[in-house]
Amino acid sequence: MAQEKKLVEAITSMEEDFAQWYTDVVKKAELIEYSSVRGCMILRPNGYAIWENIQKQLDARFKETGVENVYMPMFIPESLLQKEKDHVEGFAPEVAWVTAGGGQQLQERLCVRPTSETLFCDLYANIVHSYRDLPKLYNQWCSVVRWEKTTRPFLRSMEFLWQEGHTAHATTEEAEERTKQMLNVYADFCEEVLAIPMIKGRKTEKEKFAGAEATYTIEAMMHDGKALQSGTSHNFGDGFAKAFGIQYTDKDNQLKYVHQTSWGMSTRIIGAIIMVHGDNSGLVLPPKVAPTQVMVIPIAQHKEGVLDKAYSLRDRLSAKYRVKVDDSEKSPGWKFSEQEMRGIPVRIEIGPKDIEANQAVVVRRDTREKIVVSLEELESRVGEILDTMQKEMLERARVHRDAHTTTAETYEEFQDAVANKPGFIKAMWCGEEACENKIKEDTTATSRCMPFEQEEIGKTCVCCGKPAKVMVYWGKAY
Repeated sequence: MAQEKKLVEAITSMEEDFAQWYTDVVKKAELIEYSSVRGCMILRPNGYAIWENIQKQLDARFKETGVENVYMPMFIPESLLQKEKDHVEGFAPEVAWVTAGGGQQLQERLCVRPTSETLFCDLYANIVHSYRDLPKLYNQWCSVVRWEKTTRPFLRSMEFLWQEGHTAHATTEEAEERTKQMLNVYADFCEEVLAIPMIKGRKTEKEKFAGAEATYTIEAMMHDGKALQSGTSHNFGDGFAKAFGIQYTDKDNQLKYVHQTSWGMSTRIIGAIIMVHGDNSGLVLPPKVAPTQVMVIPIAQHKEGVLDKAYSLRDRLSAKYRVKVDDSEKSPGWKFSEQEMRGIPVRIEIGPKDIEANQAVVVRRDTREKIVVSLEELESRVGEILDTMQKEMLERARVHRDAHTTTAETYEEFQDAVANKPGFIKAMWCGEEACENKIKEDTTATSRCMPFEQEEIGKTCVCCGKPAKVMVYWGKAY
């Protein structure tokens, strides 16, 4: 028993130290291992399988909108990166450079891609000539490198996995439509698959992507009340096109510049899954993204017929669900703790008495509810339980977010909320960067987004008292 208790006690309580709880979970659930390269993590099978499911389902949604996958080089010549001034200035502090190869100094430094706008622009300049070539709807799945000073697993690492979509369009209207369309793809995916509710909106000028005309974002609230930017979509207008000479001949035989977009989601979203749904026993994975949805645990497996029945249930259920059998020689209690630690949505307990009664015990990971199910009804009941769990996890996350969202009309109320009420703060803003900077300096809270669904919380800016232009979600963030 002492050994069984140790597995759970190894996780620091999230109420005691949320940051340490998070680190304990990613390690104990065997999602990552630290590598010998500072700030770079090794995705172990449990962690990579989550990313594979995200990639598979998100990729299918992209393709439904006409997107095609490509792959671009890892290296960017310095001269190419320098073509778009705002863009290179925005990324300059995070760029890793290759200066030598094969023992020889390079004539021109190569940047290890922090993002691939310049490479896609170079491609589009070569392959787009006529309106008939448009739109170009490309995406790549790859890794990128950003030389971060401080790192945390999934949330911020020097190398991470992501997808980056880059599209080219004939008109500004088409580009804007695509920018918002992809943001909605992200938001719907997060809610429907990851059970994480999102706030959709536009970033302020200060917070937008370097080189973009407009950046749109989805923002999630973690269990500790901090925000996590979970996906972004950028409208580049024709700024990159002018820098890279991406022109096409229109139907009227006039030479025009294309309008571009870019949008991305990374392995950071796995951090969101952990921090939105996890508890003091470990991960709680939404069924739609869980690598293993059902773990069959034989009770008294040394007794005749028990393991055979467990394998039989696995084979039956595998037609519809992702199922495994824990036939290790560990005790049932240890297996339960391990299944909970790894966030497997449902476990099925089957022992001699269950076999005799033609039943199994189904246990939900999120609520730990035990449900006795007839073996004849197992397929359908497991499906119902997984569907219910998926919906209830989303609803609990939404209730938590709304309960930790406050409004502030005065600066005193705003400062009090930041200091004493972890979560989002809705407050009016005049639109001046000076006020945005003051709020960050005074409270460490930042503007998360100007939501599409606007509310009027008073008439004046929460910071300076001048007439307000927009309502903003503010908060501390990862």
